[in-house]
Amino acid sequence: MKKEEEINFQKSDDFNLTMIPGAFARKMRTCVIWQFIRFVAINIKMIIVVGKSH
Repeated sequence: MKKEEEINFQKSDDFNLTMIPGAFARKMRTCVIWQFIRFVAINIKMIIVVGKSH
């Protein structure tokens, strides 16, 4: 049995170039704590950019 990532790259009529995320990426995308940390980091970056323009 092939891995899910390998199946995505098999040659077929409906060939799809979209990559399937690995286990670590899926875990980080569904982790609420990590999403909150990223949210705070992006907001801090936006505050800095807006602060420089005023």
